[in-house]
Amino acid sequence: MNPGFATLALTLMLTTSAFAATAPKPAKPISLDKSGSFLIDPATSEALWKENLPARVIKLYPPNKFRFVSEVGGGFTEAKTCVVSARVMLLPVVRLPLQGQKVIYAPIKSATAFDAQPNLSLEQCHELAKTKLKDAIQSVASALAAS
Repeated sequence: MNPGFATLALTLMLTTSAFAATAPKPAKPISLDKSGSFLIDPATSEALWKENLPARVIKLYPPNKFRFVSEVGGGFTEAKTCVVSARVMLLPVVRLPLQGQKVIYAPIKSATAFDAQPNLSLEQCHELAKTKLKDAIQSVASALAAS
């Protein structure tokens, strides 16, 4: 074997293994936020899921096979009432031949929490949305943990 080729092959192997070792695989998100509202953002939704789902439920429903989905809607009425609806679902994930992994709308469990409160500021309405989403998440989590 040519010594120059062996050196090049060894260098390429070390470079490849160095890149593989330094680039950890990012963790799959456990949730998907489909909120069409200004009341909550996907990062806040993901954080609420992580805080309120027991490890047992995540182990039973791993992110590569299931996805927890949240939909928060609402806003202010003309009378300045903050209206919030938070719906959460556990949906299956399937692998399609050409499209890869896709979440399929066939809820396994779902829960909805809603509320309306007058004379709230925008920040208070955001907090109400987070509270209702947390309530719905805890409802689904307790139903899944019991089954």
